[in-house]
Amino acid sequence: MSVKKVSRRDFLKIGCLSTAALGLTICGVSVMAPDPPPIVLSSSTFGERRMNNRILIAYASFAGSTREVAVEIGKTLGERGFLVDVIPVLENPQVGDYQFALIGSAVYGSSWRPEAIEFVKASQIALNRVPVAFFSVCLAGLADDEAKRSIIYGTLRPIVEPVAEVLFAGKVDRRGASLFLPGWLARFFPTMDFRDWNKIRSWAQTVFVSEEANGG
Repeated sequence: MSVKKVSRRDFLKIGCLSTAALGLTICGVSVMAPDPPPIVLSSSTFGERRMNNRILIAYASFAGSTREVAVEIGKTLGERGFLVDVIPVLENPQVGDYQFALIGSAVYGSSWRPEAIEFVKASQIALNRVPVAFFSVCLAGLADDEAKRSIIYGTLRPIVEPVAEVLFAGKVDRRGASLFLPGWLARFFPTMDFRDWNKIRSWAQTVFVSEEANGG
Protein backbone atom coordinates (compact mmCIF):
# COMPACT_ATOMS: atom_id res chain seq x y z
CA MET A 1 0.00 0.00 0.00
CA SER A 2 1.39 3.44 -0.89
CA VAL A 3 1.57 6.13 1.76
CA LYS A 4 0.51 9.66 0.84
CA LYS A 5 2.81 12.52 1.75
CA VAL A 6 1.24 15.04 4.09
CA SER A 7 2.36 18.66 3.92
CA ARG A 8 3.56 20.42 7.06
CA ARG A 9 0.43 22.61 7.04
CA ASP A 10 -1.87 19.59 6.74
CA PHE A 11 0.14 17.83 9.46
CA LEU A 12 -0.41 20.77 11.80
CA LYS A 13 -4.14 20.82 10.99
CA ILE A 14 -4.41 17.10 11.68
CA GLY A 15 -2.49 17.56 14.92
CA CYS A 16 -4.83 20.30 16.08
CA LEU A 17 -7.90 18.27 15.18
CA SER A 18 -6.49 15.21 16.92
CA THR A 19 -5.78 17.21 20.07
CA ALA A 20 -9.29 18.66 20.00
CA ALA A 21 -10.83 15.23 19.57
CA LEU A 22 -8.79 13.79 22.42
CA GLY A 23 -9.62 16.74 24.66
CA LEU A 24 -13.32 16.43 23.98
CA THR A 25 -13.16 12.70 24.67
CA ILE A 26 -11.42 13.22 27.99
CA CYS A 27 -14.02 15.81 28.94
CA GLY A 28 -16.79 13.39 28.06
CA VAL A 29 -18.19 15.48 25.20
CA SER A 30 -17.83 12.73 22.61
CA VAL A 31 -18.56 9.54 24.50
CA MET A 32 -18.95 6.66 22.08
CA ALA A 33 -21.70 8.20 19.98
CA PRO A 34 -23.46 5.84 17.56
CA ASP A 35 -21.66 5.09 14.31
CA PRO A 36 -22.61 7.37 11.40
CA PRO A 37 -25.12 5.81 8.99
CA PRO A 38 -23.67 4.01 5.94
CA ILE A 39 -22.73 6.28 3.06
CA VAL A 40 -24.75 5.75 -0.11
CA LEU A 41 -23.12 7.29 -3.18
CA SER A 42 -26.37 7.81 -5.03
CA SER A 43 -27.31 9.56 -8.28
CA SER A 44 -29.78 12.44 -8.58
CA THR A 45 -31.34 14.51 -11.37
CA PHE A 46 -32.48 18.13 -11.16
CA GLY A 47 -33.93 20.75 -13.49
CA GLU A 48 -35.78 20.98 -16.75
CA ARG A 49 -35.39 18.51 -19.59
CA ARG A 50 -33.80 20.52 -22.38
CA MET A 51 -32.03 18.80 -25.25
CA ASN A 52 -28.97 21.08 -25.36
CA ASN A 53 -28.67 22.22 -21.77
CA ARG A 54 -27.33 19.24 -19.83
CA ILE A 55 -24.73 19.24 -17.06
CA LEU A 56 -22.91 16.28 -15.57
CA ILE A 57 -21.76 16.56 -11.96
CA ALA A 58 -19.44 13.63 -11.31
CA TYR A 59 -18.19 13.35 -7.75
CA ALA A 60 -16.00 11.23 -5.47
CA SER A 61 -16.83 11.11 -1.76
CA PHE A 62 -15.55 9.04 1.15
CA ALA A 63 -17.57 10.27 4.11
CA GLY A 64 -20.56 11.78 2.26
CA SER A 65 -19.78 15.49 2.62
CA THR A 66 -18.78 15.93 -1.03
CA ARG A 67 -21.89 14.07 -2.19
CA GLU A 68 -24.06 16.56 -0.28
CA VAL A 69 -22.16 19.48 -1.80
CA ALA A 70 -22.58 17.99 -5.29
CA VAL A 71 -26.33 17.62 -4.72
CA GLU A 72 -26.65 21.24 -3.56
CA ILE A 73 -24.79 22.44 -6.66
CA GLY A 74 -27.08 20.27 -8.78
CA LYS A 75 -30.20 21.76 -7.20
CA THR A 76 -28.96 25.30 -7.81
CA LEU A 77 -28.02 24.60 -11.44
CA GLY A 78 -31.40 22.94 -11.94
CA GLU A 79 -33.09 26.12 -10.75
CA ARG A 80 -31.10 27.98 -13.42
CA GLY A 81 -32.77 25.89 -16.13
CA PHE A 82 -30.20 23.17 -16.69
CA LEU A 83 -30.91 19.46 -16.68
CA VAL A 84 -28.38 18.18 -14.15
CA ASP A 85 -27.29 14.62 -13.42
CA VAL A 86 -25.30 14.13 -10.20
CA ILE A 87 -23.47 10.80 -10.50
CA PRO A 88 -20.62 9.13 -8.55
CA VAL A 89 -17.45 8.79 -10.63
CA LEU A 90 -17.44 5.09 -9.69
CA GLU A 91 -20.47 4.68 -11.98
CA ASN A 92 -18.33 5.95 -14.89
CA PRO A 93 -20.82 8.47 -16.34
CA GLN A 94 -20.40 9.22 -20.05
CA VAL A 95 -19.23 12.81 -20.48
CA GLY A 96 -20.15 12.77 -24.18
CA ASP A 97 -23.84 12.86 -23.25
CA TYR A 98 -23.52 16.38 -21.77
CA GLN A 99 -22.79 19.95 -22.82
CA PHE A 100 -21.03 20.87 -19.54
CA ALA A 101 -19.16 18.85 -16.90
CA LEU A 102 -18.50 19.56 -13.24
CA ILE A 103 -16.05 17.23 -11.49
CA GLY A 104 -15.63 17.26 -7.71
CA SER A 105 -13.85 15.31 -5.03
CA ALA A 106 -13.04 15.14 -1.38
CA VAL A 107 -9.41 16.00 -0.66
CA TYR A 108 -7.06 14.10 1.64
CA GLY A 109 -3.34 14.76 1.81
CA SER A 110 -3.72 17.65 -0.68
CA SER A 111 -4.99 15.30 -3.37
CA TRP A 112 -8.29 14.24 -4.89
CA ARG A 113 -9.68 10.77 -4.28
CA PRO A 114 -7.90 8.25 -6.58
CA GLU A 115 -11.15 7.31 -8.33
CA ALA A 116 -11.78 10.97 -9.24
CA ILE A 117 -8.31 11.37 -10.72
CA GLU A 118 -8.72 8.16 -12.70
CA PHE A 119 -12.08 9.35 -14.01
CA VAL A 120 -10.55 12.60 -15.29
CA LYS A 121 -7.72 10.69 -16.98
CA ALA A 122 -10.05 8.12 -18.54
CA SER A 123 -12.46 10.82 -19.76
CA GLN A 124 -9.78 13.25 -20.95
CA ILE A 125 -10.80 13.36 -24.62
CA ALA A 126 -14.48 13.92 -23.87
CA LEU A 127 -13.77 16.45 -21.11
CA ASN A 128 -11.64 18.56 -23.44
CA ARG A 129 -14.61 18.92 -25.79
CA VAL A 130 -16.90 20.64 -23.24
CA PRO A 131 -16.55 23.39 -20.61
CA VAL A 132 -15.34 21.78 -17.37
CA ALA A 133 -15.27 23.09 -13.80
CA PHE A 134 -13.55 21.56 -10.76
CA PHE A 135 -14.63 21.72 -7.13
CA SER A 136 -12.96 20.29 -4.04
CA VAL A 137 -14.24 19.76 -0.51
CA CYS A 138 -11.56 19.96 2.16
CA LEU A 139 -10.28 21.81 5.22
CA ALA A 140 -8.08 23.89 2.91
CA GLY A 141 -11.32 25.41 1.61
CA LEU A 142 -11.54 27.45 4.79
CA ALA A 143 -9.18 29.85 3.00
CA ASP A 144 -9.61 29.44 -0.76
CA ASP A 145 -6.65 30.92 -2.65
CA GLU A 146 -4.57 30.27 -5.75
CA ALA A 147 -1.69 28.70 -3.82
CA LYS A 148 -3.95 26.00 -2.39
CA ARG A 149 -5.71 25.51 -5.73
CA SER A 150 -2.36 25.00 -7.45
CA ILE A 151 -1.44 22.25 -4.99
CA ILE A 152 -4.75 20.42 -5.35
CA TYR A 153 -5.36 20.98 -9.05
CA GLY A 154 -1.76 21.00 -10.24
CA THR A 155 -1.85 17.40 -11.47
CA LEU A 156 -5.26 17.85 -13.12
CA ARG A 157 -4.70 21.05 -15.12
CA PRO A 158 -2.34 19.40 -17.67
CA ILE A 159 -5.05 16.79 -18.34
CA VAL A 160 -8.07 19.11 -18.56
CA GLU A 161 -8.05 22.91 -18.53
CA PRO A 162 -11.04 23.96 -16.40
CA VAL A 163 -13.02 27.14 -16.96
CA ALA A 164 -13.53 27.42 -13.19
CA GLU A 165 -12.04 26.02 -9.98
CA VAL A 166 -13.09 26.36 -6.36
CA LEU A 167 -12.30 24.99 -2.91
CA PHE A 168 -15.14 24.49 -0.44
CA ALA A 169 -14.60 23.95 3.27
CA GLY A 170 -15.66 20.47 4.27
CA LYS A 171 -17.07 18.42 7.10
CA VAL A 172 -15.06 16.09 9.33
CA ASP A 173 -16.57 13.26 11.36
CA ARG A 174 -15.28 9.96 12.72
CA ARG A 175 -15.53 8.31 9.30
CA GLY A 176 -13.37 10.94 7.65
CA ALA A 177 -11.05 11.11 10.66
CA SER A 178 -10.30 7.40 10.21
CA LEU A 179 -8.19 8.35 7.18
CA PHE A 180 -5.63 10.24 9.26
CA LEU A 181 -6.11 9.10 12.87
CA PRO A 182 -5.69 5.74 14.63
CA GLY A 183 -8.99 3.86 14.69
CA TRP A 184 -9.40 4.12 18.46
CA LEU A 185 -9.06 7.92 18.36
CA ALA A 186 -11.15 8.38 15.21
CA ARG A 187 -14.02 6.64 16.99
CA PHE A 188 -14.23 9.50 19.48
CA PHE A 189 -13.84 12.26 16.90
CA PRO A 190 -16.58 14.92 17.09
CA THR A 191 -18.40 16.03 13.95
CA MET A 192 -17.22 19.44 12.74
CA ASP A 193 -19.03 20.93 9.75
CA PHE A 194 -17.33 23.94 8.12
CA ARG A 195 -19.33 23.97 4.88
CA ASP A 196 -20.58 27.39 3.76
CA TRP A 197 -23.80 26.63 1.90
CA ASN A 198 -24.21 30.25 0.80
CA LYS A 199 -20.79 30.14 -0.88
CA ILE A 200 -21.65 26.82 -2.51
CA ARG A 201 -24.95 28.09 -3.90
CA SER A 202 -23.44 31.43 -4.98
CA TRP A 203 -20.70 29.65 -6.92
CA ALA A 204 -23.26 27.39 -8.59
CA GLN A 205 -25.20 30.50 -9.65
CA THR A 206 -22.22 31.84 -11.62
CA VAL A 207 -20.35 28.80 -12.94
CA PHE A 208 -20.68 28.34 -16.74
CA VAL A 209 -22.51 31.68 -17.13
CA SER A 210 -20.09 33.00 -19.78
CA GLU A 211 -19.96 29.66 -21.62
CA GLU A 212 -23.77 29.45 -21.64
CA ALA A 213 -23.99 32.99 -23.04
CA ASN A 214 -21.59 32.00 -25.80
CA GLY A 215 -23.66 28.97 -26.71
CA GLY A 216 -21.68 26.43 -24.67
